[in-house]
Amino acid sequence: MDKYIAIIAAVVAFFVTVVSGFVIIPYLRKLKFGQTILDIGPKWHKEKQGTPTMGGIMLVLGVVAAMVAAYSCSALSQGELALALKDKAYFVRLIAGLGMALCMCAIGFMDDYIKVVKKRNLGLTAKQKTFLQLFVSAAYLVVLAISGMHDTYIPFIGPVNIVSGFGLVFWPIALMFIYGFTNAVNLTDGLDGLASSVTLVVSCTFMLASGQLSNPVFNTLSACLAGACVGFLIWNTKPAKVFMGDTGSMFLGGMVVAVSFGINRPILLILAGCMYLIEALSVMLQVGYYKLTKKRLFKMAPLHHHFEMCGLSEQSVVLLFSAISFLGCFIALLSIIYGW
Repeated sequence: MDKYIAIIAAVVAFFVTVVSGFVIIPYLRKLKFGQTILDIGPKWHKEKQGTPTMGGIMLVLGVVAAMVAAYSCSALSQGELALALKDKAYFVRLIAGLGMALCMCAIGFMDDYIKVVKKRNLGLTAKQKTFLQLFVSAAYLVVLAISGMHDTYIPFIGPVNIVSGFGLVFWPIALMFIYGFTNAVNLTDGLDGLASSVTLVVSCTFMLASGQLSNPVFNTLSACLAGACVGFLIWNTKPAKVFMGDTGSMFLGGMVVAVSFGINRPILLILAGCMYLIEALSVMLQVGYYKLTKKRLFKMAPLHHHFEMCGLSEQSVVLLFSAISFLGCFIALLSIIYGW
């Protein structure tokens, strides 16, 4: 059974996410937790007005339930996952990573709640959200440092000491890395199925990478995330019956970061998560270019809206961005396979 733990985790995550939709989506409709579509977005998105949001709760249920189920199965057979979690380093990285992702999810939930219930379209203020995200990110890094994270792996260089000398610069960079990627995933959530599809590609890549590195804990967690993304896509492909909201996108952001740190290859997320970075960069370029020239570099930012405005359908943009993610993920995976 042990060799099938990752498959079991993915299947459980898929079914829990799908089945939970039958309960959560009607409940969100009953509470009138519908998405408000801003006037600054594409006009045709107005037809999505009122679609239930905060569906990211389904992703959380899928991942957590699947991880518990996988551990239970492994414990019964005294498998690799259960044995690995007896190791302090594995255990702390798993709990800290899940805790960080759930805290990011909670921040997203607060943001969604304010938008939907309090009728403040922009949710938490930028300062409030930034403070909370940086606090959670810092707390996560402190736990990793205390638990004995002494080095990080950099392709073509190898393990680099991060507890003395120049290596200490890793920690402030890591803080901004976590903050940046969490928000980049959030920016990618703008079309039906986009964030889920891109994250599915990323999670499958980390599942293969962690398997190559003989890391059963994050191999299983990546499988949980992949299964949950597929399950959510059942409800979120166009026309979406539910949106994940910041509740889901912040959770996904926290999860991909947690997995990258869990296998001690955070730098690989730059390649594997290239689409997240491109989306975030498009926003920064748009803002900077407009301040300098009073003109827009893109028809609309993030970049997925630019392609929409150019005439591509939502499905075409999702396929294109997933393909670009696949390319970045393929290169990241090669670096693991060949030990770059």
